[in-house]
Amino acid sequence: MSEASMSEAQFDKALLGGGCFWCTEAIFSGLRGVLSVRPGYAGGRWENPSYEQVCTGATGHAEVVEIVFDPGQISYEDLLRIFYTTHDPTQRNRQGNDIGTQYRSVIFALDEGQGKSAQAVTQEIERSGIWPDPLVTEIAGPAPFWEAEEKHHDYFARNPETAYCSAVVAPKVAKARKMYRDRLKA
Repeated sequence: MSEASMSEAQFDKALLGGGCFWCTEAIFSGLRGVLSVRPGYAGGRWENPSYEQVCTGATGHAEVVEIVFDPGQISYEDLLRIFYTTHDPTQRNRQGNDIGTQYRSVIFALDEGQGKSAQAVTQEIERSGIWPDPLVTEIAGPAPFWEAEEKHHDYFARNPETAYCSAVVAPKVAKARKMYRDRLKA
């Protein structure tokens, strides 16, 4: 049976913010078991904000991705492990030169089970010592997801030669593909 013909009830969602959503979308969309990745905004005070509004920091939103995945192929916990190793969860309100609350590291747990998993994986990552500094990732409850404008969808795939994509997105994607080569789509 093809993925497209399966009932959506068999799929789950994750809502993660790991800095710029162009990077996060490009990393997660290449993983086996991930059916779709949509960039957007969550965790703020305004309804349906624009990219320009979010970039001011005034809305309180984080740049996030909504990941629809098949838990029979990739678990929520494994998505979180990949999340924690493909961005710097020790930087508060930034990722590299991207600075502001919109770039914060955040997990929006969509139910109690995801909240418990987020706490457990966070503790696992902290104990592992892969990051020398303490994790500052926020674990929040469910939040409305506001889909980003169309120009932000598949941004890296459509704009690999732009300066930002070449300097920032491409190295992160290359690192993730190397680290998780066994989890990539064929």
